[in-house]
Amino acid sequence: MHRIWAIIERDLRRFRRSPVLVVVSIIMPLVQLVVLGYAFGGKIKHLQVGVVDQDHGVPAIKLQEMFRAVAANARTFDTITYSDQASALHDLRNGKINGVLNIPPEFSRKVLAGASPRIGLMEDNTDQFAASALEGSVGAMLAPYNSPSVQPRMTAAATLSVVEIYPYVPYIQYLLPGTIVLAIFVSAMIGGGIIFIDDKARGLHEGYLVTPIRKFELILGFTFAGAAKAIIAGIVLITVGSIIAGIPDPLNPLRMMKMMLLVVATALALISMMFLIMVRVSDPLVPRAIFGMLNTVLYFPSGAVYPTESFPAWMKAIAVVDPFTYAVHGFKQLVLKNTGLMAISGDLLFLFVFTAIAMSLATLLFRRTL
Repeated sequence: MHRIWAIIERDLRRFRRSPVLVVVSIIMPLVQLVVLGYAFGGKIKHLQVGVVDQDHGVPAIKLQEMFRAVAANARTFDTITYSDQASALHDLRNGKINGVLNIPPEFSRKVLAGASPRIGLMEDNTDQFAASALEGSVGAMLAPYNSPSVQPRMTAAATLSVVEIYPYVPYIQYLLPGTIVLAIFVSAMIGGGIIFIDDKARGLHEGYLVTPIRKFELILGFTFAGAAKAIIAGIVLITVGSIIAGIPDPLNPLRMMKMMLLVVATALALISMMFLIMVRVSDPLVPRAIFGMLNTVLYFPSGAVYPTESFPAWMKAIAVVDPFTYAVHGFKQLVLKNTGLMAISGDLLFLFVFTAIAMSLATLLFRRTL
């Protein structure tokens, strides 16, 4: 055991002398959390919508008043009045407005006759997010507009009652679990990939290879040393990141202990994976070259930024074997729901089994000759 500890001590001492690596491995995921969390998580507001009234009847005026009331309260859109449809469509195609609400002639007559009146919404669908927000707002407005002025006491119409068992989750909170895993991965990539290959290229591993230390002890020492660095990054992210994201009771001791266990499991899995990938690599440019590819292949299919249920079959196949997937799922359970260990038992089992398999394969592939 003292031989393994010697490897860990030497690696951590060198890591302490490189504060830039510590800063990069921690600050970069925090910056990504803040930028992506607020760039993608906000509610769309102040879309520019042109209103063309070709009817001018009382029902049409009532519809316009409701439309302006929604604009003044929800602020999803701002209204601009146009006298004709052609000029409104011209501005829509030139990007000056995001949509056009058209009230056609005889709209009021059809409303009073109960003859299925229609209004038109022409939208710039090149931006699907803005178009969906606009369509949802207009659709929600029509429900009270269509309701009768005198409500019946009883109705045969089915209604939906929505019960949310958790408070509203802003996107920055939804993104936090993936950011914690990303911080651990960056530390794993540096400590378990780049530094490992740089040492090998400089001949520093020759000192290990001439000793009677066994291959498994070498891999174990490297893994524990790299995991210690990744755990530091994980601890910073689960504390600072939770505060930045506005997680309720972010420093709850019980939740912190459960998250620490998941941080350790994630760090061991990602570090052992990096050593398995790099065990036969000698070129120091390789880990730098594949960093972006690994980040893309592992991070985005994990469900960190979007639910895995929307993925095509081939991407779901990646998610099933991706350790990021189980780490992100576990952190979502603890960060967003504050569940118990039973909810993440499957994630912990996968990560520890993955660590054992990766370390065993890395030991088999490790060569004592350079």
